[in-house]
Amino acid sequence: MASRTRRPGTAPGAPDGSRRRRLPMRLLLPVLILVALMAMLMLRGYVHSEILADHRIQAEASSDKVPEKIIDGGPVIDTRSGKATSLKMPDHRLVLTFDDGPDPTWTPKVLDVLKKHDAHAVFFVTGTMASRYPDLVKRMVDEGHEIGLHTFNHPDLSFQSKKRIDWELSQNQLALAGAAGIRTSLFRPPYSSFADAMDNKSWPVTEYIGTRGYITVVNNTDSEDWQKPGVQKIISNATPKNGKGAIVLMHDSGGDRHQTVQALDRLLPEMGDKGYEFDNLTEALDSPSAHTTVAGPELWKGKAWIFLVQASEHITDVLVVGLSIIGSLVIGRFVLMLLLSGVHARRVRRKDFRWGEPVVEPVSVLVPAYNEAKCIENTVRSLMASEHPIEVLVIDDGSSDGTARIVEAMGLPNVRVVRQLNAGKPAALNRGLANARYDIVVMMDGDTVFEPSTVRELVQPFGDPRVGAVAGNAKVGNRDSLIGAWQHIEYVMGFNLDRRMYDILRCMPTIPGAVGAFRRSALERVGGMSDDTLAEDTDITMAMHRDGWRVVYAEKARAWTEAPESVQQLWSQRYRWSYGTMQAIWKHRKALVERGPSGRFGRVGLPLVSLFMVVAPLLAPLIDVFLLYGVVFGPTEKTIVAWLGVLAIQLVCAAYAFRLDRERMTHLISLPLQQILYRQLMYVVLLQSWITALTGGRLRWQKLRRTGVVEAPGGPVPRQRARSESDERRPVG
Repeated sequence: MASRTRRPGTAPGAPDGSRRRRLPMRLLLPVLILVALMAMLMLRGYVHSEILADHRIQAEASSDKVPEKIIDGGPVIDTRSGKATSLKMPDHRLVLTFDDGPDPTWTPKVLDVLKKHDAHAVFFVTGTMASRYPDLVKRMVDEGHEIGLHTFNHPDLSFQSKKRIDWELSQNQLALAGAAGIRTSLFRPPYSSFADAMDNKSWPVTEYIGTRGYITVVNNTDSEDWQKPGVQKIISNATPKNGKGAIVLMHDSGGDRHQTVQALDRLLPEMGDKGYEFDNLTEALDSPSAHTTVAGPELWKGKAWIFLVQASEHITDVLVVGLSIIGSLVIGRFVLMLLLSGVHARRVRRKDFRWGEPVVEPVSVLVPAYNEAKCIENTVRSLMASEHPIEVLVIDDGSSDGTARIVEAMGLPNVRVVRQLNAGKPAALNRGLANARYDIVVMMDGDTVFEPSTVRELVQPFGDPRVGAVAGNAKVGNRDSLIGAWQHIEYVMGFNLDRRMYDILRCMPTIPGAVGAFRRSALERVGGMSDDTLAEDTDITMAMHRDGWRVVYAEKARAWTEAPESVQQLWSQRYRWSYGTMQAIWKHRKALVERGPSGRFGRVGLPLVSLFMVVAPLLAPLIDVFLLYGVVFGPTEKTIVAWLGVLAIQLVCAAYAFRLDRERMTHLISLPLQQILYRQLMYVVLLQSWITALTGGRLRWQKLRRTGVVEAPGGPVPRQRARSESDERRPVG
């Protein structure tokens, strides 16, 4: 581990010696991943007509500005030359047209029936569906069918500007280029009908479409299959009178189309017996194909579009699976916490509950300190008020702010200072352990204060000889700020409820560095504190489990610690915790296949820790991502109700945790805001930790700035006699 005193130098190339601030890759990558995921989600919403879709339908209007020859003409309208002309189908020519596809369920069935009867048709596809199911578009082209545009998002074009119309057409063509490598000159407006239904709202659109090089194709025979009137009725509606030619409107998408498929299977042979031919449009009109092969940049743009759409579909599917997983994990964790924490509380609060014989012998309290000048006096004086006999060892880890001198100047009995060069917290704790007099060792941070009863409550579980370590109840002392209140909720609800649950399951993952106790012989058996990870408290706890020791939680052993008071400090702390936890899990991974206590912890503790402390926090923001998407793009009401349901579950758990810890409920007012903002910060921190782990990065120790605002309970400790030489013990080198 890099020295905590190391300071980066000036950035190369800065003439004034100042550092040029650059966004670290560990921060840049999470931001880029978040942006990419949001872009994929937005793209998915676009091709599902959830974003930029316009579902308005124009009411009927007058038709006095529509040429009579168009109203009385055929279903094929050509305005490309600036003059309006229309065409009718030759007799005994039936052009079957299918709108709104392709659909993954019904389009293949329609194609199968057409292939069975050797018939061709025209499919007016939307860009959204063509982008999602490009293989079906390619199959249409390969089997000799013709493709027409039906816009991208299926809006009523009479409401749209020319710019939006151009966008709808170009995006639809882009989808065709990517799916089948073609362009088409056929177009059918959404919500269109017969030519005589053309009015003053739709006619200008038809004229403009012609200027863009398209032939507008409506219909003169409506099967009305969208109403699902029955197979026979669809056949009757689709049959032209007296051998006339017709363009028949049908649908291969938009709902259940089994009646359409059945009717088609009967219509084709029946009409064939009457001498009808089933061609695509240009075949029926003996005209050149409406398809044009695309190549070069246009083709690759289309392929890139299809690739991105398919990627967005797959990524969204993965996100939905992730949302299901996180939902199950969150609910499962809450249920486990509520049930097992209740069991733990009832067990340890029984009047007849005892760990064993009361522990009354003195214990050693180790206080590793690095530049804790603002806090160390409060910390030491709180220990002097202890109701249990103790010795205090302050291990000064190369402080440069006079931490050791402050403690020595206090002149308190049973308080010793051990100095060492800066070597890190694990080395400081091991130095303290080597200098400790007693068999039970309490460890705490230099910014933490104990209540008078804390040490007594913390060491009582050692009355059970199976107990090797005890986790205390760490609390946030500076909870008056918003960020402090959020951490207070997290400590009470997350950490302490978790510890009750893990205690019952016998797989406590972490003894908090702020308040924990160890049996000295147990520490020595596992080799003491290790600097293999940045979470030495998690590492040593897992090692204790693997060695067969019980690790328990003492709820009454309360310690008040100073939590980070800025986002930057909180980020640094949680980054180290997250990365260190991953390191510890990886270090002890062999426990998964080992036997005995190590195997039990590996197959119970490691999976739970991985799920609840790594996977669940990483996936939790999916709830908020889908919340934001649902609120903006719908369904808004259902989305808000679902999110409020999740929040209600969390509120119940938080209230229960606060009740168990006898905390005031007023801080829970900030819980909703915590879920919106605080969790996102924790998510990015965890994602950054993942990236650091996967890239083999090395994280330096992040020293937090302290303010000393957490006071020792019970007021100042009276000055006591100076230490005599008999109180001294020479530090072990």
